[in-house]
Amino acid sequence: MQSLEEQARRYATKAHAEAGQRRKYTDEPYIVHPAAVAELVRSVTDNEVMLAAAWLHDTVEDTPSTLNDITSHFGEKVAQLVEMLTDSHPPGTKNRAARKLAHFRHTAHASAEAQTIKLADIIDNTRSIIHFDARFARVYLIEKRVQISLLTAGHPDLWQQASTIIEQGIDQLTLAPHNIPTEWFTRQQQKYALASSATAANQ
Repeated sequence: MQSLEEQARRYATKAHAEAGQRRKYTDEPYIVHPAAVAELVRSVTDNEVMLAAAWLHDTVEDTPSTLNDITSHFGEKVAQLVEMLTDSHPPGTKNRAARKLAHFRHTAHASAEAQTIKLADIIDNTRSIIHFDARFARVYLIEKRVQISLLTAGHPDLWQQASTIIEQGIDQLTLAPHNIPTEWFTRQQQKYALASSATAANQ
């Protein structure tokens, strides 16, 4: 009989393939990303529910699969983790900073297990972003710096890995050939404070 993790691996592989998903910059089958996330999670735990959720973390967000599908195949505990990891920004939110902040708050309220998986997700997505898209990386890295500041319940080893990759990436962007001033990153990060204030004022 297949383990819960193996069932999740097979399900995610099929779901992402049938949705025609590929990795944005490398055009590899999308499943290489959940695979990498699962391996990072495995480096800090052998919890099979967490490993299954690591494989499935993008299925509801990026494929026709629903949380009900995940629950029926893998049980409530796995589905709860996937729900915590699914980006569901408020309808009508056009401002990127406000939209991202809503997702950051969503993951900030997630369980320690879900935050650990999210940290693994951030690590894998951040590893080579500068190499493929330095212009987008300068925005993305600040977003991830803000996000991990809220993921303090996640595993400390993965939190440190994520922080190191983010800060090294920002440092790299201040050097040639990018030469982005440190002040630019400070101003960019302030957008999230402004978005947070605006959101609070509208509630």
